[in-house]
Formats: sequence, C-alpha cells, structure tokens
Amino acid sequence: MTPIRHNASDNNADTDPVLDAARDCVLAVGVRRTTLTDVARRAGVSRMTIYRRWPDVRSLVGDLMTREWIAVAAGAMPPADDSRPVRARIVDGLVAGATAFRAHPLFHKILDVDPELLLPYILDRRGASQEALLDLLAAALDEGHADGSVRRVRTDLQARSLLLVVQSFTLSLRTMTDAHDPELSEAAFLDELRTLLERTLTP
Repeated sequence: MTPIRHNASDNNADTDPVLDAARDCVLAVGVRRTTLTDVARRAGVSRMTIYRRWPDVRSLVGDLMTREWIAVAAGAMPPADDSRPVRARIVDGLVAGATAFRAHPLFHKILDVDPELLLPYILDRRGASQEALLDLLAAALDEGHADGSVRRVRTDLQARSLLLVVQSFTLSLRTMTDAHDPELSEAAFLDELRTLLERTLTP
C-alpha cells in the first residue's frame, strides 16, 4: 500500500525553516496577527526572501496547512507491510487521521482563533491539501477494489464521499459531543465514524 504513504518532503517542505517559523508565529498569536516580517525574523531570513515565495500571510499559511495536514494524514495510515485487507487499513487510517487532526495544535489554533480561513475549503472549493488527500484515498481504494475488500464504485466518487464524511467529523465533532454524557463523548463518535466507514466500504 505504498502510494498512500505520501511524503510531504517531496519538495523539502517538511524541513522548510520559513514554514516552521510561520507555524510558530501562528501558534503564538494566530493568523491575523502574524506578519511576513514576524515570520522572516523568526526564520532568520530577509523579508524579500519571503516575498519572493509568498505574496501575503494567507498564501504562506495555506502552504503551511497543506504541509501539516498531509503529514498528519500520511502518519495516520498503517504501514505498507500491514497484512490485513486494505479496507481495514483504510478505516483505521481515516479514524486515526481524524483523531490526529483534532489533536493537532495548529488545527486547534486556527479553529479557535481564525476559523474563517477554513470556510472556503468547506463551502466553495477544494484546497491543495484536500486534493492530495483525495489522491491518497484513491490509491488506497484502488488497492481495496483489487483485493476485493472494498465495495466497487467509481473511485473518485468514493474518495470524495469518504473525505466529506471524515471532514465533517473532524471539523464539527465538538458541536455534537456532550461533556456530561459518556455515550456522546468524542470517543463514542469516533467509534461511530469507524462503523460508518466500515459499512460503506464493505462489498
């Protein structure tokens, strides 16, 4: 299942000091209060170095989110030498990914302080990270179709449907949980997510 273990380092983005500095700035003060000057200072580079690659903070943060989200998704997927049917690996990876996203400090900061940054990718268009996640899902689903463990349907439709479900659980889960009812806890909903995924993927 090698294709699904996408590595964000294809362009060395995972070790980019500017993206690291942007992450630290956003975690410290949020996106709206981060400036390219702050990022340049923290990264130890000139402002022109930043401006040559990103015209504004939003485009820089967009690349940062893509790097972080793809790393989370790739890290959540079971290893290629896992001997289980592909369906089990997909379900485990998606549930682990939703859990990891919800625990990610950058995701928390943006959701709490700058949630409007996420709205275009929920309401209007797919972003680079969503396209990359769809590629990962499509590769895994094709393998699941081949080994017979995943219900056969048009791959891109299936991948997009799965992403819609997992995205909803990831972004909106806290609106449905109840701190005073263990049967409506985050863990309970993630168990339900597992059931939904398992049932929709079973032939």
